[in-house]
Amino acid sequence: MVAVVKVGVVGAGSIGSVVAEALRDGQVPGAQLAGVVDPMLSPAGLPMCALPELLSASDLVVEAAGQRALADAGPQVLSAGCDLLVVSVGALAADGLLEKLLAAGPGAVHLSTGAIGGLDLLRSAALLGQFERVVIETTKKASSLVQPWMSEAEAEELRQASAPVELRRGPAREITAAFPKSANVAASVALAVRDWDVVEAAVIADPAAPLTSHVITAVGPAGEYRFEIRNKPSPRTPTSSQVVPFAVLSALEALATPRAVFR
Repeated sequence: MVAVVKVGVVGAGSIGSVVAEALRDGQVPGAQLAGVVDPMLSPAGLPMCALPELLSASDLVVEAAGQRALADAGPQVLSAGCDLLVVSVGALAADGLLEKLLAAGPGAVHLSTGAIGGLDLLRSAALLGQFERVVIETTKKASSLVQPWMSEAEAEELRQASAPVELRRGPAREITAAFPKSANVAASVALAVRDWDVVEAAVIADPAAPLTSHVITAVGPAGEYRFEIRNKPSPRTPTSSQVVPFAVLSALEALATPRAVFR
């Protein structure tokens, strides 16, 4: 008999709640919901608990509560012997956090692909040699890109924008830190190509954008690549794409029921 993987979820927002409900309802073969931790939310129908209780009942924990939650709870999850599936990949832009997580075992670290694809090919190509140039340009609806560090005048100008405007372009670490809810994809690309310094990221605000787009171009020893992903925003949280929780569910299914799948 194949053992069932008991999955805990940290975060009950637009991502965590979808994941937890699918696990609760038996929609992920080989996995079942162990509990949910979220000090801010308590959605009806989900078994809420504290982190120590969750860790004692889980084999694997999904982090779906944001970058600070990953930094705070991630090491505890791993040192308790639970595997960790990271959703807030952008947190790994912080110097030393990935190394801290990897050293916190015995639990293993897994990264969700989130809102983009093509990472498997980029990882493969990186084994052949260092990329010469990698660029990711993210375009989102302007109103969803207002940030706490913006002045009120800047924020209002963005809300009232009538044409696309490039908000910021620079190294992946910088852009991921500036847009923590919108630029996890830049971190995912940098980790896939194994080089934070070679990845340039840009965030573009478009008041008329019906979809969130990510355009990735890369040039390296293995060839030249261009991927374009256009996702529907989450109806509950427009800063995230609707597909993100389902990327988590796909990852959970692959981890819970290993078989011949593309990984």
